[in-house]
Amino acid sequence: MKKLLILGAGTAGTIMANKLANTLSRDEWQITIVDRDETHHYQPGYLFIPFGIYTPRDVVKPRRDYLPRGVEVVLSAIDVIEPEQNRVRLANGRVLGYDFLIIATGARPVPAQTEGLLGDDWHKHVFDFYTLEGASALARRLKHWDGGRLVINIVEMPIKCPVAPLEFAFLADWFFTEAGLRSKVEIEYVTPLPGAFTKPKAAAMLGDFLDKKNIRLTAEFATGSVDQGAKKIVSWDQREVSYDLLITIPTNMGDEAIARSGFGDELNFIPTDKHTLRSKVKDNIF
Repeated sequence: MKKLLILGAGTAGTIMANKLANTLSRDEWQITIVDRDETHHYQPGYLFIPFGIYTPRDVVKPRRDYLPRGVEVVLSAIDVIEPEQNRVRLANGRVLGYDFLIIATGARPVPAQTEGLLGDDWHKHVFDFYTLEGASALARRLKHWDGGRLVINIVEMPIKCPVAPLEFAFLADWFFTEAGLRSKVEIEYVTPLPGAFTKPKAAAMLGDFLDKKNIRLTAEFATGSVDQGAKKIVSWDQREVSYDLLITIPTNMGDEAIARSGFGDELNFIPTDKHTLRSKVKDNIF
């Protein structure tokens, strides 16, 4: 039996398990998927929680409901990946060998990477929506917010789902319009990129969309710190943007197991061939 091992049973790992379970012969392949717990979070749904479109119940489901029969499910955190030995050590002490490895451990927001971001105002006047906790706290805050300066800030790239901050901005415009508060809310979109839409075709067709929605754009803003006392974000070149409510997309990093394994970059992401997603570490890792 050839062994296919998938690390991570989020959206990507779940899709791969289903795709390959229907493609590979069960007489020839053993498929194993590893995740730390039984609960599946549909992370794209977090975006809709602050606006009351979804609730946590809509995006949190039993993980096994989405994994095909015949796939072995192992519940454990990952300790370290050992490419030269074709094996993965788990936090529960188990060692799993493989012929092919798919790493789908994803990316996570790490607000502690930005000075001042995690302070007394965290989830009071400063929110994220890339976590269930952040999105739920923001939903509670928006129910009773009567307006002011709403700043949406991408701290640095890359981030998972790069279009989600723009979707949030347009949903916020709709939400406050429906609530009769749009004239009392100033929305500013602050990004380290040179524009809101950086691909030429998208920029040509959608480049004036923020203007149409009365959303101010501040581009090429590399966030260095957050001053919660003064309610402002400060760039590395000392530009400042003030806020009443800050929606942050913090630095995204890969799983800590990648760092422990010694083959990720400074953000714990694994260099790959962009056409195949094959790892540059070893050709049986994707």
